[in-house]
Amino acid sequence: MTTPDTQRPRSGSDILRTALRRNVGAMTGGTLLMGLYQAGETAFPIALGLIVEHTMRDRSLGALGLSIAVLAVIITTVSLSWRFGMRILQKANTTEAHRWRVKVAACGLQPVARDVDLKSGEVLTIATEDADQTADIIEVVPLLISSLVAVVVAAVALGLADVRLGLLVIVGTVAILSCLSVLSKRIGTSTREQQARVARAGAKVADLITGLRPLHGFGGNHAAFRSYRKVSTEAKVQAITVAKVNGAYAGTALALNAVLAGAVTLTAGWLAFDGRISIGELVMAVGLAQFIMEPLKLFSEMPKYVMMARASAERMALVLTAPPVMTPGSGRPAENGDVEIDCVRYGTLRRLKFQVSAGEFVAIAAYQPRAAADLASILAVNVPPGAYEGTVRVGGRGLADLSVEAVREHVLVNPYDGEIFAGTLRSNIDPSGTSRMVPEAVEASMLTDVVALHREGLDYGVRDRGANLSGGQRQRLSLARALAADSDVLVLHDPTTAVDAVTEQLIARNVAKLRRGRTTIVITSSPALLDAADRVLVLDDGVVTAEDTHRNLLATDENYCSAVAR
Repeated sequence: MTTPDTQRPRSGSDILRTALRRNVGAMTGGTLLMGLYQAGETAFPIALGLIVEHTMRDRSLGALGLSIAVLAVIITTVSLSWRFGMRILQKANTTEAHRWRVKVAACGLQPVARDVDLKSGEVLTIATEDADQTADIIEVVPLLISSLVAVVVAAVALGLADVRLGLLVIVGTVAILSCLSVLSKRIGTSTREQQARVARAGAKVADLITGLRPLHGFGGNHAAFRSYRKVSTEAKVQAITVAKVNGAYAGTALALNAVLAGAVTLTAGWLAFDGRISIGELVMAVGLAQFIMEPLKLFSEMPKYVMMARASAERMALVLTAPPVMTPGSGRPAENGDVEIDCVRYGTLRRLKFQVSAGEFVAIAAYQPRAAADLASILAVNVPPGAYEGTVRVGGRGLADLSVEAVREHVLVNPYDGEIFAGTLRSNIDPSGTSRMVPEAVEASMLTDVVALHREGLDYGVRDRGANLSGGQRQRLSLARALAADSDVLVLHDPTTAVDAVTEQLIARNVAKLRRGRTTIVITSSPALLDAADRVLVLDDGVVTAEDTHRNLLATDENYCSAVAR
């Protein structure tokens, strides 16, 4: 049975309700302690007024000592209740932010991608800043309630001295909140737009870092920088707008609070001058008028934080409520099965048809790079089966009937631009730490020279994106990772484009030897890999136009010879 916490939220309001429901216990404890803190703060000027009142009537050291003891108890209560109340609330806040970060990240890591019109940089911003701001609701609600407690206690205490003072606090508080509620809506709208623009700037940075090397290669780095500068400037302008609105909100709140405090002070002075309240009550009223500014300030700021939390929750809902791009089946392919492409039409592919038998090593020479990319995307299930015509079968079953998890356990498609992660050579080759093929994969991919070059061997540290490795070393590391997975069906897309010819020749022989008896498809124009394959399929203009061994095709097909001969 699905529990409320595991149900997918439908909106930002659902996310906020879920966060509040999950933290009822912590919020209750935090609210009680923060309410006690605010009550203690309110009690301080009340106690001072009473002390003045009684001291003027009974001037004794005993009364003074008792007064000091009472003040000490109040101060201790205020200190401890704040300390432990905020500890509870901040722990709950941090834990809740972590939960939402993990949930957003889990959406991005699911085998079936979600149909989200957001770039990776935007999702990163949502998983960090928006998750944190959404979780702030855990602190906002208790602080809001405790501030209300302080205002009510102050109003009651002043009302006991004189009804007009109590009514002045209540009416003034309602008027202040009514004025500020208008500005808080403007803050919510401006904040949503700012978050969206900051996320777009983050996405642009992520794109630029990914493509930094090729940008430098053809001199496009300056144009890319100008593009980012434009997006970042838009984010800056919106941030300034939000800052102006926040400033107007804070200034208005402070001015209104000061007006209310001044009104209470002047009214109390007039009542004392008129003899309607005592000197002790005047001291209490003046003290409360000064104190009440803090809870009123806190109380008036809470709607702003509520609007910010709601805006962030709505952005998280964009990711969490997005539907999957496909509805996969639940079947599993047969072990060591074949791969069949049956009349597939997608992108540059035109009714493509071929079959690779179980245990066969087949190379595909694609004359158009786009066709090679389209084929690799289909085999990797990056393209939903419903998005193309025809059928792709693995182990005799169509991809649409198989679960994505089962397909990716059975079929591994290694892209030409495989990502390299910060860590070590070993963690990049065997991320799960369970492969028994690491030594063989290192040798087959000719990564042995990189391992031998460093004293740490496979534990040599690799920087983010393989920044401390050459292009050829990164490509061989990616190939080693693919080989170490030892999948039933391995698809390699241009695995040796950055490798020299001698090393490429050795890699081709090693891969053929290591993968003997396992289904292997290599999409490549490398003569060495083409020669190592059992047969070669020529993919031209979206269809297979020729099929034979590499050497026979060299001898009989001039187009093939000119396309692959180096």
